[in-house]
Amino acid sequence: MFTLVVMAAGLGSRFGGTKQLAQVGPNGEAFLDFAVADAQAAGADRVVLIVRSDIEADVKRHFGSRGGLPADLEVAFVRQNEHGPSRPKPWGTAHAVLSAAEAVTGPFAVCNADDYYGPTAYAALAQAMKGIADNEAWLCGYRLDHTLPAEGTVTRGVCQVVGDRLTGIVEQEGISQTGNELPADTIVSMNLWAFSPRFADSLQEGFAQFLSDHGDSPTAEYLLPHAVATEMERGALTVRVVTTNETWIGVTNPNDLEIARAALKSR
Repeated sequence: MFTLVVMAAGLGSRFGGTKQLAQVGPNGEAFLDFAVADAQAAGADRVVLIVRSDIEADVKRHFGSRGGLPADLEVAFVRQNEHGPSRPKPWGTAHAVLSAAEAVTGPFAVCNADDYYGPTAYAALAQAMKGIADNEAWLCGYRLDHTLPAEGTVTRGVCQVVGDRLTGIVEQEGISQTGNELPADTIVSMNLWAFSPRFADSLQEGFAQFLSDHGDSPTAEYLLPHAVATEMERGALTVRVVTTNETWIGVTNPNDLEIARAALKSR
């Protein structure tokens, strides 16, 4: 059993609205509906939804309109904006996970609320994280060619892996279906992680340092990949990679919606 932590507090600035509640599934599902269902099927018995105060009611209303969350699933809501100094823009994905720390017991998986990861990805991660050590984390890696849109360019976190051990993630911009020089089976991160509860202590220390360095910035973000990389560099965290053949589906702009809907319908 494990907890699924869903990061659903993003502003969706480029999308122009609450992207995490956009109807993308054939029956009106949002991405987070798939996340909850697929994680529960993989063994999750608790879900922590990280939201902002101004969208919490909308998220609850969404689940209510679909008959509510499963009765055999523990659910907690965490308002990210109530943790740390106040500002309009959330403090980033690492801060989101930190804000959920008190609602988490035992090992936990972390995902974005506006991405579709696929059921076998959650199953693979759940299997990998059994018996996870305090100083260990897992990343579910995707084939690059399973994450690229039909048109346009994207930035991907290209994983450097030795055996099953992650040694680094390099952000690479301008990747596309046609102009891509990387091999199709290059492993990339789509922000699907598993951690032990001890990781929250590292995030607390890291966020304190982040505020010292960037606390006056209205836009700087304390990001999960950077927090993980810091702990790896310190020798305090070993990250292992489990791979999936799932095809990732996501949206950035409103015109991506129909593409996502078609992809999910075909599944």
